Amino acid sequence: MSAEENTQTAKDGYAAFGRGDVPAILELLTDDIEWINPGPPDVIPGAGTHHGKEAVGAFFATLSQELDFSTFEPREFIAQGDHVVALIYSESTVKRTGRKLTDHEAHLWTFKDGKVAHFEVFQDTAAVVAAYS
Repeated sequence: MSAEENTQTAKDGYAAFGRGDVPAILELLTDDIEWINPGPPDVIPGAGTHHGKEAVGAFFATLSQELDFSTFEPREFIAQGDHVVALIYSESTVKRTGRKLTDHEAHLWTFKDGKVAHFEVFQDTAAVVAAYS
């Protein structure tokens, strides 16, 4: 797949996230997807490395239970070969603490045969920990 096609797949994934369509997101993934969300799992629910579609589905269930997003904007896409980096701006509230979180993230998408084989989030984990604490 071309860099442009991979970028469109990433955009499709974000569109599915925006409408809460987790099954559509899972269809974009390889069966053995490696999904990495940084931070200490004992503080940030869903943090860690998740393997396989079922684990990623559980990650999204946890995300939905823990965060209320008011803004989630993929603002820029940078693509080369099998890699797409998306620069994200989001605003959310941690439901159990009521704390607001403004976040600038980079998401790395790695494709294999047109599907997402690896997804990794880069963010200010200290700010996320503070919002959960």
